[in-house]
Amino acid sequence: MSSPWTLGLRSVALDVPDLARAETFYTDVWRLIVVARTDSAIYLRGSGADHHLLSLHAADKLALRNVTLRARSAQALADVGAAVLAAGGSLHAGLGPITEPGGGQGLTLRDPRGRLLRLVHGDERHVGIDGEPDRPVRLAHAVLNSPDVAACQRFLEQALGFTLADRTRIMAFLNCDRDHHTIALGDADNDALNHIAFLMPDVDAVMRGGGRMRDAGHAIEWGPGRHGPGNNAFNYFIGPFGEVIEYTAEVEQIDDSYPVGGPADWTWPPGRVDQWGISAPPSAALKAAQRQVFFIPS
Repeated sequence: MSSPWTLGLRSVALDVPDLARAETFYTDVWRLIVVARTDSAIYLRGSGADHHLLSLHAADKLALRNVTLRARSAQALADVGAAVLAAGGSLHAGLGPITEPGGGQGLTLRDPRGRLLRLVHGDERHVGIDGEPDRPVRLAHAVLNSPDVAACQRFLEQALGFTLADRTRIMAFLNCDRDHHTIALGDADNDALNHIAFLMPDVDAVMRGGGRMRDAGHAIEWGPGRHGPGNNAFNYFIGPFGEVIEYTAEVEQIDDSYPVGGPADWTWPPGRVDQWGISAPPSAALKAAQRQVFFIPS
């Protein structure tokens, strides 16, 4: 089920109204590491090889700037650029150097809902940090809401080579490599960023992260539990500005033999919202937060 063009999720960029507060939270509590900074932004890495997983930019309000994916090759950038218009999107910025920290070559696309997706290749990489049992390794996935999931799904399939892994009653899970899903699309009446999932080394780290967040005053808004599609363990939280962030681990690894599931394959007995059957439903605060972070065109 690997995409010929897209290797995975590199990073997400957010506008935030208080950069100093954001840095304190995402380093001291969420446990990322500042790897670069400019006059108006910080770039944060995990323990893995990606130059950064999250960039935070000073702005008037919380917003989604872009989602950055990693290309399999330099040729993939050219191939995607040629496929975008036919797939129902548009090219926001053509192939060229990426001028922010991390560098590399890339291009920027607009999906059918107008959100910016970047594809990069040849950016800086780190040597992974060993012995970090309680620090995010990389991004696992991002979930985007849409009133037209079918159009966004077609775009990801045709422009970026994604494949549908599972379709539930409320979400389409799209795969580009071995992770069960890299981008998921939520059926909604809005185009908000639903959440960003950070991959932890193991389930113990997901649980310890939950305790650390609670100590810092951020309640577990959903979890602990284990999802159906993706089979991943999870804890969900609301970040300092209202963004929804997830600690996750043990994301299912799939290949071409994986049978694509439909809504009938993913139902729970009454009272259950996860495989383990121990999690309460998502909180009302979480559901509201999953509807409030929008892409704001510059």
